[in-house]
This record gives sequence, structure tokens and C-alpha cells, in this order.
Amino acid sequence: QVQLVESGGGLVQAGGSLRVSCAASGRTLSSYTMAWFRQAPGKEREFVAALTRSGANTYYADSVKGRFTISRDNAKSTVYLQMNSLKPEDTAVYYCAADRGSTIVEIRSGRSDYWGQGTQVTVSS
Repeated sequence: QVQLVESGGGLVQAGGSLRVSCAASGRTLSSYTMAWFRQAPGKEREFVAALTRSGANTYYADSVKGRFTISRDNAKSTVYLQMNSLKPEDTAVYYCAADRGSTIVEIRSGRSDYWGQGTQVTVSS
């Protein structure tokens, strides 16, 4: 079992930056492909970014490419999402996900083994 806990969400003005974190307990994260998803009010959950087990390769949704950066610190069992140049349309609850058997492309399906409870990110215009 892996427990994931997100933190770092909050309110930020458009154009600002925020970093959200996902801390894992129960098992080391180094065996898992990791990803961030988000869900805005009234919308379906959508894929944001993914990262391989080693952290060497990443994959981003077109809507965040060039603005968001996913990274991991396996020693701390933590995954990060650095969000720059934030826009009001980035407002959502952000969830991290861990999956042992998926590639960074497959994890986009949203059928991960483990999910956090989410952290709210609100971008004001």
C-alpha cells in the first residue's frame, strides 16, 4: 500500500507561481511511475504531467507544456509540480497518482493504483 498526501496548494494571482508536493508513505516511490492530474469544477479529471521512476523522462499535457515542471526526490519519497505563469484556467484540485505498471504514456488513462486526496489551486485574474 502507498499513501499519497498532496500539499502546497493555495490562492495565487495570474502570472504567479506555485509548487505543489506529493509525499508518499508506506512504500518507496522509486518503483512507481508518478503523475499529476487536476479536476476543475464541473469538468472531468484531466492529465497534467507524468514522470518515470528514475525521473529521467517526463510527459506533459499540451495545456501546461513549458509552464509546469514535474520532478521527484526518491530519497524523500516526494514528487513535485512546479507551476509557473499560472492562468485562471489552471484553477482546479490537483491530485497525484502512483502506478507500478504504467509507462508515462499509459498513466494518462487515469487508472492508477494509488491517488492522493488532492490540493486546491486557485488562480485569480
